[in-house]
Amino acid sequence: LNVGKLENGFVIDHIKAGKSMDIYKYLGLGKLDCCVAIIKNAKSNKMGKKDIIKIDGGLDLVDLDILGFIDNEITINIIKDGMIIEKKILDLPNKVTNVIKCKNPRCITQIEQELDHVFLLTDKKDHVYRCMYCESKY
Repeated sequence: LNVGKLENGFVIDHIKAGKSMDIYKYLGLGKLDCCVAIIKNAKSNKMGKKDIIKIDGGLDLVDLDILGFIDNEITINIIKDGMIIEKKILDLPNKVTNVIKCKNPRCITQIEQELDHVFLLTDKKDHVYRCMYCESKY
């Protein structure tokens, strides 16, 4: 399998094997008007197997907070003129909006459907997020 070299864009690397389609969905990559390549189950010395997503476009096309929420071990390689010019390491975002939905049937977001679903990071060590309105754990 040979995937062409990326001249300008970015590579989402070190994705846990099988998670690339979740990222594709959460980031809305299907709506982009640029080339997107998904490589699943690539060999990795560090991880055994991993997924990789290559995007021919600027980093402004994606929300890095969503990526950090999905998996904060993911790295972003920014490519310019065929060379990696920068590597970004992700961290857990303190707040995620409209990425996940509160499942508490008594939460205000179930009644007021136009309200944003906002979750706040309450335990960084265990990756625990809680609804901003009802404090239900995700």
